[in-house]
Amino acid sequence: MTFSTFTPAQAAELAVVRRCDFIESRHIGSAVVLGPQGSALISLGAPDVPVFTRSSLKPLQAIAAMSLGAQLDGPAAALATASHKSEAGHVAVVSAMLEAAGLSVSDLQCPSAHPADGAFRRELQETARARGDEDSAPRSPLYFNCSGKHAAFLAAARAIGADTANYLSPEHPVQQRVAEVVAAFASEEPAAVGIDGCGAPVFALSLTGLARAIGRVVRMGGTDGDGAAAEAAEATSEAWTAYESEARTLTEAVFADPWAIDGHGRPNSTVIDQLGVFAKGGAEGVIVMATKSGYSVAVKCLDGSSRATGLVALTLLRRAGAFDAAQGPASAPVDDTVDAVIAAITDPVTGGTDSEGRTNVVGRLELGEDIADISERKRD
Repeated sequence: MTFSTFTPAQAAELAVVRRCDFIESRHIGSAVVLGPQGSALISLGAPDVPVFTRSSLKPLQAIAAMSLGAQLDGPAAALATASHKSEAGHVAVVSAMLEAAGLSVSDLQCPSAHPADGAFRRELQETARARGDEDSAPRSPLYFNCSGKHAAFLAAARAIGADTANYLSPEHPVQQRVAEVVAAFASEEPAAVGIDGCGAPVFALSLTGLARAIGRVVRMGGTDGDGAAAEAAEATSEAWTAYESEARTLTEAVFADPWAIDGHGRPNSTVIDQLGVFAKGGAEGVIVMATKSGYSVAVKCLDGSSRATGLVALTLLRRAGAFDAAQGPASAPVDDTVDAVIAAITDPVTGGTDSEGRTNVVGRLELGEDIADISERKRD
């Protein structure tokens, strides 16, 4: 039997690429927005059909590691849930995480990679050339974008006295705790377990389950102590409320250091920094966002492209009234601020250069018909 995500026939049109007034491409997929009480406010495509959550799962993996005793706070907690650009700051924090746990880069089992950040890569190359190294191209598991998550897994394994040599095995106690945390926060059992690009187990959840899970993390972690305790008291039968301390540590860390989760000026970090909205993208066109007031959105572009995910997710949150209901200036931006962030994280459609050698903008990414229809209904 072949397991599968939703089909094109089930998908909605999320966005289109317009080049010179010609629609060149269409991004189809599924999306869901949940309100603070967990009800679906907007549903497009087939949000109850499983998708591999990819790196959008990282907040739950980080919570699992911390619950086992991985001592993480501040930037280290943010790096545990990051898909980082391998800036110098990212690498310094991950190195410190390993050192604090009595581990080294050789313990990491994520793939080796070159730093994605050009400035840091050039700095390392110049240092290598100055030493006279024959190969000056920097490459290490430390520079892989999931190295912070792997360092957290290793720290958790060390904290419980488990073997660090097989920490990625689905049977390893760290990964078993991850599975428990995922099921608890999503309120659903994963439909499948696969191997992510970094080698860790990855779970297939519905977009509804993913939005529910991350919405709970951010809402529980983003409220004051009394509010979170009251919410937990109202749902004592819910397993996810047992992770309040870890959710708070994680959420506070990400909002305090948005650069850590992605990189300076990168899309996820920009959304967190400018809008006060938690954002975590994943490979193959997946993204999840959540406000401190409890709204959450999950999106999957069926073609695997992430080009439209930020635009779609923020637009749907706005259509659902998430920003109107949010509390405080950091999480209740005016429409102009949302528009500015969307523009900052959405690449223009370009073609050639102008008379002064600057790149010509000849088109744009636009909302698809199914989301435009929601906009019209809201205005009505």
